Amino acid sequence: MRVAVTGSTGLIGRALVERLASDGHQTVRVVRPSGSSNPPGTSVIAWDPSQGEIDLVGLEGIDAVVHLAGEPIAAQRWSGEQKQRIANSRTQGTALLANALARLDQPPGVLVSASAIGYYGDRGDERLDESSSGGSDFLAQVCRDWETAADPARDAGIRVAHPRTGVVLSQSGGALAEMLPFFRLGLGGRIGSGRQWMSWITLHDEVEALLWLLTADVEGPVNLTAPEPITNRQLTAALGRALRRPTLLPTPKPALWARLGRELTEALLYSSARVEPALLVRRGFRFTHPDIASGLADVLA
Repeated sequence: MRVAVTGSTGLIGRALVERLASDGHQTVRVVRPSGSSNPPGTSVIAWDPSQGEIDLVGLEGIDAVVHLAGEPIAAQRWSGEQKQRIANSRTQGTALLANALARLDQPPGVLVSASAIGYYGDRGDERLDESSSGGSDFLAQVCRDWETAADPARDAGIRVAHPRTGVVLSQSGGALAEMLPFFRLGLGGRIGSGRQWMSWITLHDEVEALLWLLTADVEGPVNLTAPEPITNRQLTAALGRALRRPTLLPTPKPALWARLGRELTEALLYSSARVEPALLVRRGFRFTHPDIASGLADVLA
């Protein structure tokens, strides 16, 4: 297949591009114009979502598109300006891409357009699957608008799937990479009560699920999380066991506030979402790392 990928320099995008190339697919990176070199086996299509510009000619003949681009949620403290940047980077880019694909003479068969489990909001112990309602906080609204922005592609007859990704475990980036230095020093501990649910997935299974979505007859929201969500307390204990380090002291909230700010701390670390990958399980997707023990063993190897 000839697959176009946005967000190809991010944690998930880099791993996906490598895997597509190793499987013999032709990868086309959708990037802002720059002087940076292009990895072997890939070509580029220029776009600039903030200016509403994209290379329509380059998109012709693409078989599939994986859209991952967006401002990182925790890149910096949340201000009004930063929150607007987070929202715009998702809705503007998605709308530009979806409208462009709808106008092609040879549109792709599928658009895998990213979303996140932030869609569900802070839900305590409630079990959540793809049929569950959305939340009402900032991230939930961002996810809702993010998914809706892909409607022009859907209306044009393109199959659109929205992978609602959980916390991706990797040493190369994301939440676990931030946690590891403290846990390796024996300074890691639960956050708050530790009862808040964290729905996670290894980077390996994330990429496998994205590849699966390219060919599976699936559309709409798909939860990309492991079958066994865990609480923060359980993650803390599992990570301590894997690293053979104590995890006795809880993480002080003021230290998190100092680093992330209060609103971002509450949204990312104290909210609870017990998300289950009901559709993937029902359709027979096989997780390589269904539980946290096997997940951490792979990630920390």
